[in-house]
Amino acid sequence: MSPVLVATTPDDTAVPLGPTLSIFDPVYIGIDEFGHPVTVPLIYRNLLIGGEPGSGKSALLNAVVAHAALSLDCRLCLLDAKRVELGQWRRCADAFVGPSLPDALALLSRLQIMMDRRYDYLEECERRKVVPDDRYITPYLIALDEFAYYSATVGKKAQREEFSELLRDLVARGRAAGIIVVAATQRPSSDIIPTSLRDLFAWRFAGRCTTDSSSDIVLGHGKAQQGWTANTISPTNPGAGLLIAEGGTPQLVKVAYLDDATCAAIARYAATLRNTVASKPQPRVAA
Repeated sequence: MSPVLVATTPDDTAVPLGPTLSIFDPVYIGIDEFGHPVTVPLIYRNLLIGGEPGSGKSALLNAVVAHAALSLDCRLCLLDAKRVELGQWRRCADAFVGPSLPDALALLSRLQIMMDRRYDYLEECERRKVVPDDRYITPYLIALDEFAYYSATVGKKAQREEFSELLRDLVARGRAAGIIVVAATQRPSSDIIPTSLRDLFAWRFAGRCTTDSSSDIVLGHGKAQQGWTANTISPTNPGAGLLIAEGGTPQLVKVAYLDDATCAAIARYAATLRNTVASKPQPRVAA
């Protein structure tokens, strides 16, 4: 069972704040077609989310960010061109980038430098990856909504290409350094996400798609011919989609939905935990 964090009041009275999560725990994302819970291990992995507007992409993205926000062993970097899909988590994040490609490039460049320094440290310690309870390396979740805005819509071609190259490096090399990338877009075609980047995502979720080819772009070539296509999902069933892991078989899932009020409440609680507890070492007691 997860530990319970306690805060200390001015009169030294211990106040339990509730159990916390860990980014090393499997992340609950919803239920399968039999009603069983579905979880995904995100540490050392990355997740690509695709689907038409209203298919449930943001619901899955917010479910993942909620878990990371409640995990005090994880830090957040958020990129959201619309600002409102991930805006409620702003107070929990180390960095929040809105509709600004230069700001996005600056953030990814800093993360790339941090990643290289982490590998210097791991090499010096003769270690291969970040582990739970690591004293010096905290995992980072990079959550990105509206991928196409940064990679194909605004700025100059050289800037857009630099964005894709920086993100590709973080996805390709960042896993062992504790960097997790979760990206959402409507149709991750090669003009939006280069194939060399798209193919690096181990976990993929395809919400409702309008064509078999769009579904294959998310899940992988030939999946529709094998009978796995998000085109068969009803447009009146938002949040339903196909989840696939690296080398695995697609699984039909219904993503958990956090409405605005619930999402905001979790975000406020997570911010409170981080501001009043994470900034100062606190004793842990068993639940």
